[in-house]
Amino acid sequence: MQKTIVTNNPLVRDKYSENVLFIDGTVEQVLIRVRDLVHEGDELITHPLPASLRIMFSPYRSVIIGQKRGTTDPLHIEIAEESVLKYKRQMSNRDVDLKHNTDYQQIDLILLESALQSEV
Repeated sequence: MQKTIVTNNPLVRDKYSENVLFIDGTVEQVLIRVRDLVHEGDELITHPLPASLRIMFSPYRSVIIGQKRGTTDPLHIEIAEESVLKYKRQMSNRDVDLKHNTDYQQIDLILLESALQSEV
């Protein structure tokens, strides 16, 4: 299956340039693009939201999606839609943590690579 990484993390873009859809913007913009791709028939390989609340405040997010299957998966649509809403709701109470940009880029890359390894 052809996989694409939707990300706003420059480290991920530079390391995986062939399979990256780089979003020059916010995590919210990444989530919205993932949602739109899922509506077009792509499938989620990794969950759009991080497992940790602390990582939610990161300014970087990478999501793996699979190529179009021809049909949309209602569960994937629901997850993608809810991810955008949950992110907006959570971030309405807190700002993105820009103080530790470099650390967050590294963490996002490590989490992505872990997900890629588990897919093999």
